[in-house]
Amino acid sequence: MITGLCDGPQGVLTDKLLSLQLFSIVVFATITGEGYVNPPQQKDTKCMFNGNDSACGFGVGIGILAFLACVIFIVLDAYFPQISNAKERKNIVTGDLVFSGVWTLFWFICFCVLANQWSHTTETAAISADAARAVVAFSFFSIVTWALLTTFAYTRYRQGVSDIDQGYTDPANDYSTPYPSTSAYPPYPTSGPEGYQQSPFTPQNQEQPAPYQPPSY
Repeated sequence: MITGLCDGPQGVLTDKLLSLQLFSIVVFATITGEGYVNPPQQKDTKCMFNGNDSACGFGVGIGILAFLACVIFIVLDAYFPQISNAKERKNIVTGDLVFSGVWTLFWFICFCVLANQWSHTTETAAISADAARAVVAFSFFSIVTWALLTTFAYTRYRQGVSDIDQGYTDPANDYSTPYPSTSAYPPYPTSGPEGYQQSPFTPQNQEQPAPYQPPSY
């Protein structure tokens, strides 16, 4: 597990995601590279788990989708503190919670299927037993790690709900003005204020100018 990427629960969550990426790569890469063998006297390749191609296909599909999901969650985890909209944050956490719970169940099913098929495998001469055991083992590790990730997502979800219950107001939906009401300001004067004095540069004995008279010739 890589440590030191970031501090606090967010760093622990990132470490868990990186571990899940590693587990997913081990599962689908091992099945893809060594999971299909040529049994004696047969031309077509068969899955090393009791010749059940569905078991290998299920493991590869779960592993690839889990790897892609981990990449997406790492990106969202990095940008999560910068998201101010409460609705978007809730949608991300809810999606994380649902996906983690579903993939915990899928990894459990995958582990049960692979372990069961491997226990019924009789022809192991052309099969890499270590590769098969590694796939089964990392499938089990994925169950534990995805369950922990589900717990982290649920904790984050409950924390967000409690913040809303305590009176949190989404800034994007707060239409109340932060400025004081206009009624607090005095009305604009329509006439000059009391005690207005003439400009100091205006003569004191200034009178109204006489009307214009044309010159007489």
